[in-house]
Amino acid sequence: MYKKAIKRLLDFGLASFGLILASPIFIILIICLPFLNKGAVFFTQNRPGKGSKIFKVIKFKTMTDETDIGGKLLPDEYRLTLLGKFVRKLSLDELPQLLNVLKGDMSIVGPRPLLTEYLPLYSSEQRRRHNVRPGITGWAQVNGRNAISWEEKFKLDIWYVDNQSFLLDFKILFLTVLKVIKKEGISSNGHATMPFFKGNNE
Repeated sequence: MYKKAIKRLLDFGLASFGLILASPIFIILIICLPFLNKGAVFFTQNRPGKGSKIFKVIKFKTMTDETDIGGKLLPDEYRLTLLGKFVRKLSLDELPQLLNVLKGDMSIVGPRPLLTEYLPLYSSEQRRRHNVRPGITGWAQVNGRNAISWEEKFKLDIWYVDNQSFLLDFKILFLTVLKVIKKEGISSNGHATMPFFKGNNE
């Protein structure tokens, strides 16, 4: 009952309340971000959702679009702006995803939506993370976020898929607040965010 109906109703209610509560932050970032991102405020990108259905995830833009001589984007650590670092530390870049939750593309709690390029790289077990809607926060986020390996992250995602409940979602939301306050797990060792997933043989 919870997974089929109640969770979606709670998602819609929490996302609506969250957008109202965060509206002052939205206004401030919409005013400030263009000065550092050459006019860009939002970052959108195709991501796989439930059933691997593709949707556009919405985030506040925290990086520039600087490229090397060959036109390839520079590594994250070179493109991340000072304001972007601050926004990421407080996880404010995730706030626009509340709009994805309202649309039904995402849930408040669930496995994080990753890059579409990763889809053919998953094992059959890892692919089960797409049996539920992706979330703004999740079990992997409160158990290491970007500071843990891909293998650990996927195991935590699958564990959530098999054990999701109202009490677990409530626990994850509570731990998420603590993680944001402590600013833990924002980056992987040696990376500004998380290294690219290259498959299970890496």
